[in-house]
Amino acid sequence: MKMRLSSLGLLAGVVLFAAAGCRSSGRVEIADTDNGSQVGLQVGETLALSLESNPTTGYRWEVSELDQSILVETYHEYEADSPAITGSGGREIWRFQAQRPGSTTLRLEYRRPWEEGVEPIETFNVEVGVLGI
Repeated sequence: MKMRLSSLGLLAGVVLFAAAGCRSSGRVEIADTDNGSQVGLQVGETLALSLESNPTTGYRWEVSELDQSILVETYHEYEADSPAITGSGGREIWRFQAQRPGSTTLRLEYRRPWEEGVEPIETFNVEVGVLGI
């Protein structure tokens, strides 16, 4: 019961924080500055995430926590800064689609994939609440 009340509280809070992302035609956009925030979506809407990245260092962002029954990744790619100069960074871009009502933590870790047992050098967390239509 306590867990359910917490989830309901999060969903209610997310409705209030829905403006934290930029909403345009069924899409909420978030970036580095939204780390630690709450985001609200409706079922069927898209969450677009953009994070600074530099794969030439060996580091990349990995999704480490996500309830895929609520929010599913539909797109991920790296876009280099322009002009693309060797060694320069860019941004990793994701899109997630809201599948069903509920709440989930979206957590990403910036790490070198081959380094096991090493803490990430950076993390990104956002609480996502999805409301039914």
